[in-house]
Amino acid sequence: MARVPALPRWLGLAGLLPQLGCVVVLYAGPAEWRAAALALAFAYAALILSFLGGAWWGIAAAAPAAERRNALGWLWIAAVVPSLVALACFLPWALGWQWPEPSLVMLAGALLVSLGVDARLGALAPRWWMALRVPLSLGLGLLTLAAALA
Repeated sequence: MARVPALPRWLGLAGLLPQLGCVVVLYAGPAEWRAAALALAFAYAALILSFLGGAWWGIAAAAPAAERRNALGWLWIAAVVPSLVALACFLPWALGWQWPEPSLVMLAGALLVSLGVDARLGALAPRWWMALRVPLSLGLGLLTLAAALA
């Protein structure tokens, strides 16, 4: 992580704090905060997953040479999937089905699987991309899973 520029490194790591706070509340906080902590853990994971899709969209848009070779179709599709997954994970809550544990598990899985897209970016992403993405995706994915299991 040392080769990651300071600003994305520290802001990225700070981005784990909201989910960490939710997990602390779920495991050690007052019972009356549980519902809010679960909802916030869900919302934050869904938001960050969608943000990650936006980052991939931006990377695809910044690679016109690859686009001219029709080499980015997979990335444009991958960039949209996180928001669709986040929306699908919200449906059980909206429809009154069992929630939030299954949705949190699905979001955690999506965050962990997102590393596959990050790894496939290769030269399209900054050289330090994976050094940043691995701890952030693992951290947020595992914290989201911990929230689901609380």
